[in-house]
Amino acid sequence: MFRKFGGSAPGRWLFSRIICWRAPYFSSISPRIEVLEPGRCVVRLKQRRSIQNHIGTVHAIAMCNAAELAGGMATEVTIPGSMRWIPKGMSVRYLKKALGELHATARVQAPDDTTTAQDLHAIVEVRNHADEVVFDADITMWVSPR
Repeated sequence: MFRKFGGSAPGRWLFSRIICWRAPYFSSISPRIEVLEPGRCVVRLKQRRSIQNHIGTVHAIAMCNAAELAGGMATEVTIPGSMRWIPKGMSVRYLKKALGELHATARVQAPDDTTTAQDLHAIVEVRNHADEVVFDADITMWVSPR
């Protein structure tokens, strides 16, 4: 579906809304999926009052939400259709104040063996407008045959 809609800004907006409709919690951050390809997903997130904390920066959990969305989408398009996934755990680091427009980029390696259940790691970096990493995460995905 992203191949069909992802080539234009309105298409990426529509695709992102469809994903949020299927997984409503993600709509709380109003994400925009900018890139989606095997091994990689980029999600854009804009700072606004509803996702700010008490010091005026993007809230830590909003960035966790963007990281989980990017990691999940990257996993979905990386594994074969004969497999399924679910997040198993996530470790995060908050590295700098997060301000303005942010981009969460997830990278996932394809599984070597598609017949055995296993852990895959979605490595996510959230960068600010100056291309500085403000947050990173390692999301453990449990991947298994359907």
